This record gives sequence, C-alpha cells and structure tokens, in this order.
Amino acid sequence: MEYNKVSITEEKQAVLRGLPVAAPLPNDVSVSFEFFPPKTEKMEETLWASLKRLEPLEPKFVSVTYGAGGTTRERTHNTVVSIQKDTTMSAAAHLTCVGSSKAEIDEIADLYWEEGIRHIVALRGDPAEGDAAYQPHPDGYAYAVDLVEGLKKRHDFEISVAGYPETHPDAPSAQFDIDYLKKKVDAGANRVITQYFFEAETFLRYRDKAAAAGVNVPIVPGILPVTNFKQVLKFSEACNTRVPDWMADLFTGLDEEPETRKLVAATVASELCRVLHANGVKDFHFYTLNRADLTYAFCHILGVRPKGNK
Repeated sequence: MEYNKVSITEEKQAVLRGLPVAAPLPNDVSVSFEFFPPKTEKMEETLWASLKRLEPLEPKFVSVTYGAGGTTRERTHNTVVSIQKDTTMSAAAHLTCVGSSKAEIDEIADLYWEEGIRHIVALRGDPAEGDAAYQPHPDGYAYAVDLVEGLKKRHDFEISVAGYPETHPDAPSAQFDIDYLKKKVDAGANRVITQYFFEAETFLRYRDKAAAAGVNVPIVPGILPVTNFKQVLKFSEACNTRVPDWMADLFTGLDEEPETRKLVAATVASELCRVLHANGVKDFHFYTLNRADLTYAFCHILGVRPKGNK
C-alpha cells in the first residue's frame, strides 16, 4: 500500500479554509494519544482520569514520553506497563539514545518485550541536562536511525519515529532532514509521527516532500492544543516550530481567561484537523498534556466516539 500521495492545490487550500468544521462528519479517522509520566500522586490521578476518559475512543495506541538522559526512565516504564496491563489500550514506550549505552538500551527493550510491549517510539532525544548540544553516548546508539536498527535486530517491534515538518533544529537543511527520515524508514520504522505545527499547509508540503523522497509509511500529524500561549512560544522556539501571527492575535488579552483560551484552542485545533482530513489525512496523534477534555472534543468533531455514541 502506498501512503502520503495526496497532493493539495492552492485553489483547494483556499476553499478548505472556509468552513472546515461545517463539512460532513468523518467516519474513517483513527487516533493515538501521547502522555508523559506523572511526577506526583496528584499528577498520577489526573493521568489516569484522562486515560479512562479517552479509553472508550479506542485509540490505535497511547504513547508515554521519556525524559532526556533517562530522567524519567523508571516512571515511563511503570506507566507504559500499567497502561498495557490495566486498560484495553495498546501502549507504546518512548526510547531515546541519550545517556545510555547500547547494552542498557537493549536491556530496556528486552524488558518491554517481556512485559508485552510491542511498540516503541524511537527518538534521538534532546541534549542531556547541562549540555548545550546533543552528544552521542560513546558506547550507545548514536542517532535515531541506529536505534531503529538496533531495536529491529533485538525484537520485531512496531516502531514509530519523529518527523519535522519545519525541519529539525540540528539539521543542516530541509532536504537533509527529509533524506534522514527516509533512512529511518529504511532501517525499519513503520510510522512517522510529526512534531506539532499550526498550519495545514506546513504538514501537507512536508508529506508531499517525504513521499517524493520515497517515504512510504504513514506520516501522522502531531496535534498540540494551545492552552498556554506563552509556554507554547517557548517550546516552539526550541523545536523550530513557527507560531503564526494570526495565532498570537487570537490569544492576545487572554492571559487571565483560561476558559476562553480553551475555547480558542479548541477552535484552532479543530479547524486544523478538519482541513487535514479533507486533504486525505486519516490518522491523528494528539499531544494530550495528560488532560482529556480538549482531546476528547477534537475526537468528537472528527467522528471518533465511543461505540453506540456515533
């Protein structure tokens, strides 16, 4: 099966910007959710309330992030295993190259396999705390492509990798980044999950460039609800994501209006998702921030609802 072959014309873009939420309800969408391991008992309660709220939507999988340098290794492992054992959802564990030897990562991979975890999100990872730039471990997997190769040799994991519609901050060029994505797929990656972005055209151009380079696995857009605009500005600067001026205008004056910010965030992300769906996107990955309310709303608008409630 070929993926990522749907193109978009400027004329179609103009039409789709009009009333995306007023389009017919989709009935062919699949979703996945991303969480981070809780640091406190209160955060753990919030996490599990969110997981239970989203579980009836039957996501393809839910993933759990992994801190730089293995700083959340144990909490990530415990959360992933608990989701796999205590819910009906399939859990995916993030695994990075940072701060670990090949032997240590192989051991972690073996433990996941023994616990029934069959899906790994394989990432290079951010620089270790205190480092200005990423430094490969002298005895480790140097980069994501090496990690993918190592995991595939170890076990027949399903592997998701990261994609960067606006280019990875460390990549020397956009084409280099696309070519490296192809290497990760050739090494055995089954899926690409993208960094978040805020305009549909950003993703659609990236998808077309990746397809032209021979990337033939699903490219799944990562969707981030913006509830804290100042925080998103900070994150976006670090990961090379452009925040458009129109978005800044939408959130101006709402610093002390959290409920209004939620409504604005829901509108922006819902329109983005519907435009993407109109252009052939059937799979969506939501960065939940460990909260269910907005993600549940996005899924509802995309026609992803509990059985018997469609």
